[in-house]
Amino acid sequence: MADHISKLQQSIEPLRQQIINHKVYSAITELEDLRVFMQYHIFAVWDFMSLLKALQNNLTCTTVPWFPKGSAETRHLINEIVLGEEADIDENGDLKSHFELYLEAMQQSGADIIQIEKFISALKSGSSLAAAFEISDAPKATRDFVNFTFDIINSGKDYLQAATFTFGREDLIPNMFHSIVNDIGKTFPNEVSIFKYYLERHIEIDGDHHSNLALLMTSNLCEENETFWKEAEVATIQSLQKRIDLWDAVYDQIAFNKAISN
Repeated sequence: MADHISKLQQSIEPLRQQIINHKVYSAITELEDLRVFMQYHIFAVWDFMSLLKALQNNLTCTTVPWFPKGSAETRHLINEIVLGEEADIDENGDLKSHFELYLEAMQQSGADIIQIEKFISALKSGSSLAAAFEISDAPKATRDFVNFTFDIINSGKDYLQAATFTFGREDLIPNMFHSIVNDIGKTFPNEVSIFKYYLERHIEIDGDHHSNLALLMTSNLCEENETFWKEAEVATIQSLQKRIDLWDAVYDQIAFNKAISN
């Protein structure tokens, strides 16, 4: 299975490099630029949690009565990742999900949280994704990104969910965020301390432990099935392209705002 992972990683490396070295990071020079970035990115933070919970639902028994489901190793892997993402510690040692931590970071920086709050509220009230997007007036790029994630979720294929989670999200996050975190605390120390903690926490957890767990989980689900690995490669490539499209849209919005202000 190591050969399958190596082949997939080699296939997606050009796209990974596009994301890691995307021009959006260098465009974030003012606090307002960061606010724009966060207002788009929060949707990716949210649907990451939805993808994670879909995996937990598929790989473990989350209904009553309970029965053993799948392999104990895979159950252990996904439950450990869920615990770290859904109930991690914040900078004060309090427990909260990474989504909630990100919302606090947005509020500290002055980023607008109205869109994501309207979106979540609409979903809680029973609205469809499409309706929630309309109610929240979310940008098209965030809609496309989230819709793709839910296409993977709704496929019901746990190996596709695991592959996009691992190679399109979990394995990617540390390198992607290294591009932002280095100087951001020096530039905006009082407005982004929570965001800086969020980034550093992701680098610490996802850069080592969670990414390794996710790789093992994907290997367990795909095993030696060539069809599964090929489908996983295609889905991961699509996932990475959606990330590039999202970052392109953020960059365009930042550039547009700068042009208007000048």
